[in-house]
Amino acid sequence: MSQAWSVMQTELVIFDCDGVLVDSEGLGNRVLVEFVAEFGLAMKLEEAILLFKGCKMADCITVIEQKLGRKMPQDFVTQLRARTAEAFERELRPVEAIEAALDKINLPICVASSGPPEKIKLALRVTNLLSRFEGCIFSSYEIESWKPAPDLFLYTAKNMGFQAPSCTVVEDSVLGVRAGVAAGMRVLGYTEQSEAHLLEASGAHIFYSMHQLPSLLSHY
Repeated sequence: MSQAWSVMQTELVIFDCDGVLVDSEGLGNRVLVEFVAEFGLAMKLEEAILLFKGCKMADCITVIEQKLGRKMPQDFVTQLRARTAEAFERELRPVEAIEAALDKINLPICVASSGPPEKIKLALRVTNLLSRFEGCIFSSYEIESWKPAPDLFLYTAKNMGFQAPSCTVVEDSVLGVRAGVAAGMRVLGYTEQSEAHLLEASGAHIFYSMHQLPSLLSHY
């Protein structure tokens, strides 16, 4: 455990949204894979998740265009977001045990996500989590800065009224972990065994179930 983890107890918990609060990584990337296939790009779901988890949309499009060797239509993102929203409405579920974990966390909580505000709110609404975070939702699109830059987490802490060293970030992507570390915050990495080494190498303390989260926060 690094020195930073023991400096100050957690006073604010900052959650990423996709893959941390809502089980959207597989669903969102499935929509993406199906859509790009219509343009002739065959990708496996696992490849898309590995490439795009935590990335801003512009970077995703750049990768897709490089693979295809041509530009995507101007309305590609608009169409993709519409398809994703429809899939969220039908199929999105909260991350397993997140509601029970939130019930046990007696600290201020908020969301800081790379997604647009409307996407974050949609995801939280359809999973019945929105009321827990109303008024405490922060998006990279508000400040035009995306992870792994620390700006979103620093902006979130400032607006919530806390110093960075007193914040703990809960993330599931390498880019998010790097952003939290760069912001001088503790980072808990929620992940599967297969990706644990990637998040740990980026500076996260790893955990595998949301049932573990409340006790982890009480120790840091």
